Amino acid sequence: MVSKVTTVKLSSGHEMPMIGLGTYARKADPGQFCQAVECAIDAGYRHIDTASCYKNEVEVGQAIANKIKQGVVTRQELFVTTKLWNDSHAEADVIPALKESLNKLKLDYVDLYLVHWPVSVNSQGEDTAIDHSETWRGMEQAVAQGLAKSIGVSNFNEEQLERLLKSAKIKPVVNQFEINPTLTQHKLVNFCKERSVVPVAYTPLGLISEARPEFIGKDAIKTDPKLGELAQKYGKTRAQIALRYLIQRGIPVMPKSFTKSRIEENLNIFDFELTDKEMDTVDSFNIDHRCVPGSIFAKCTHYPF
Repeated sequence: MVSKVTTVKLSSGHEMPMIGLGTYARKADPGQFCQAVECAIDAGYRHIDTASCYKNEVEVGQAIANKIKQGVVTRQELFVTTKLWNDSHAEADVIPALKESLNKLKLDYVDLYLVHWPVSVNSQGEDTAIDHSETWRGMEQAVAQGLAKSIGVSNFNEEQLERLLKSAKIKPVVNQFEINPTLTQHKLVNFCKERSVVPVAYTPLGLISEARPEFIGKDAIKTDPKLGELAQKYGKTRAQIALRYLIQRGIPVMPKSFTKSRIEENLNIFDFELTDKEMDTVDSFNIDHRCVPGSIFAKCTHYPF
């Protein structure tokens, strides 16, 4: 049995599930995306996270349509997130980009639309240095036109977020960025919370040993005996302990998987609670290693890291 998923209330007034299915993959068969989303909805997920740059909105949308048609879920029960890519940051480009995403998703609206990165580029990938306030005016139009219930950002640093909050008419409800036991991000998490911006974790398990060879053997999720002891104590997997750690910090998580058993396992993290000491143990794995450095954007004006 999968335990009931808790939600967090956004500053827009809408409720967002504390766990969603992440759908990014470097290499995947198109059918895998559809299958993963259908499996997730069957398992009890109600939050699906995608993005225009993932090139899978068609498959994600088809899976959602299939499950609605089958009567497994209604559109109103789902929380769907997609994201604006870096080549559409001009105010006039935001709504057309969102409408293209909606068309692929076969939806009339998304529950959450995010500015994927604070950097802006043209079709050749060259820096265009568009001010965030201009992009945000387009995002606010998405709410005004009923195309997005809520709007937010992703990968914004403290300075960028603070500046946006000062100029925004509609405040960003979330900042989605990399958070996991080996990149704990306490400073940015607290910064967001103090401003009623919900911090949302992507890459919540880290994947260190796959990211950089020098970290092989230091991947706490896979190798640390203390995490193994906690998993054994609670009858959970190591990944479930890591996800529970983030949930208890008040951080919604977006784990990705194409495996039915793991999709189901990742959801089943709401029926136990780590002690303060155990939270400190998981917290101690931090080595400030970023799995998603966005290095391709490092020379852009608004590169956040």
